[in-house]
Amino acid sequence: MDRLSSAATFENLHYDGSASQMGLIWQQTRAPLVVPLLKLLVALCLAMSIMLFVERVYMGVVIIFVKLFRYKPDNKYKWEPLRDDLEIGNSAYPMVLVQIPMYNEKEVYQLSIGAACGISWPSDRIIIQVLDDSTDPIIKKMVEVECQRWASKGINIKYEIRQNRNGYKAGALKEGMKHSYVNLCDYVAIFDADFQPEPNFLRRTIPFLAHNPEVALVQARWKFVNADECLMTRMQEMSLDYHFLVEQEVGSSTYAFFGFNGTAGVWRISALNEAGGWKDRTTVEDMDLAVRAGLKGGKFVYLSDLKVKSELPSTFKAFRYQQHRWSCGPANLFKKMAMEIMRNKKVSTWKKFYVIYSFFFVRKIVAHVVTFVFYCVVMPATVLVPEVEVPKSIHLLVFWILFENVMSMHRTKATLTGLLEAGRVNEWVVTEKLGDALKTKSGGKAARKPRIKISERLHFLELLVGAYLFFCGCYDLTYGRNHYFIYLFLQSIAFFVVGVGYVGTFVPNS
Repeated sequence: MDRLSSAATFENLHYDGSASQMGLIWQQTRAPLVVPLLKLLVALCLAMSIMLFVERVYMGVVIIFVKLFRYKPDNKYKWEPLRDDLEIGNSAYPMVLVQIPMYNEKEVYQLSIGAACGISWPSDRIIIQVLDDSTDPIIKKMVEVECQRWASKGINIKYEIRQNRNGYKAGALKEGMKHSYVNLCDYVAIFDADFQPEPNFLRRTIPFLAHNPEVALVQARWKFVNADECLMTRMQEMSLDYHFLVEQEVGSSTYAFFGFNGTAGVWRISALNEAGGWKDRTTVEDMDLAVRAGLKGGKFVYLSDLKVKSELPSTFKAFRYQQHRWSCGPANLFKKMAMEIMRNKKVSTWKKFYVIYSFFFVRKIVAHVVTFVFYCVVMPATVLVPEVEVPKSIHLLVFWILFENVMSMHRTKATLTGLLEAGRVNEWVVTEKLGDALKTKSGGKAARKPRIKISERLHFLELLVGAYLFFCGCYDLTYGRNHYFIYLFLQSIAFFVVGVGYVGTFVPNS
């Protein structure tokens, strides 16, 4: 017993010695190193917050004017409906190519193909092109049979495959444009596999292109069929509605430029080719094409009242992959094109400034980085270092939405990946669509409840940040004076909820 007591005493002394040594190191480095570094980070984050705040105010002012003066593209551009001509018949309608890129879209392929084939346009003036990159032979056959079914009804539909998936979606679209029949077409409409255009889609969009030679792109708004599926989809809808109702509208009404959303849009094929066509150098091939076409002088039209049905990712895994692509790609594209934009002589200085500063730097880089770094790293750290104070101001009274802060961690990581061209910079993971799969799988009474592995649910990075925030909250509650613990506990709970997989629809692997 004496030996055990001695050993325990020695361990306690060793532990106390290590703790005191760590405390001594902390005290010695805090004043000369930690405090100045944290003050610098606070200053940088506040500067970025001001940039973001000014950008949001600017967009808000533009939207107010747009609404007050009832601005519509019909007022700025010539628009007349295309009608049948008794002398030339259907030749009055331009030839349109409709591209539908797919990759193992078992749940939604029928919806998208059916919607495209149901578009109201003369049958001899439209070509439906299904670009199937599926690797599952069963799904591949199902898509081919569906195309054959519509072809038997008189629809001019082409089922196209290729031997590899080089370039992912960009590669598929580029390959699709090489077919000889595409030379007959003036315009190309693009719909992802989960998008369902209304029958009047082309009749609403094509006149802008047909009557205005300077217009290169017409973009429609997205409408979400599963927005009420879960809390995560509702929050995504709020975020994307802001993007469409504010960011896209501002770009269209002021500079006739915005980022192509990759789907639910129509391109003038000559403008697409003049810009260099599809490139797979980043994971945002749609934005890449839009920037290049904009630098050639092409104008973009956004139609906020034309909505195309689509599906939001409802699993957290699918949402994370999507957000990585949407954050990493723009940062990487900015790095690749910043100098090219500055040297461009075909567009005005103000438009170049808008693209570089507003479109790329503030919205695609600053917005992601400051949200996570300031609210989830720097501000909690000031609890541990009371010498550093965050200036009290209005923008700190209302914290960012907790879930957006969680996702900002992944967006920050993806943004840095894009800027540094590291790791997963060009990795493309197709956003998973579920369609009616869950309803079908859960509809049968005899369906067995799938076994869920703990490892499938846990997200360790979120749990780690949640633990950090919770620790800072406890410290602030005990020793602090800023009363940040209320926010810190709420934010840590948000990270923990996501970390244990209780956000979005969960679909087990097995």
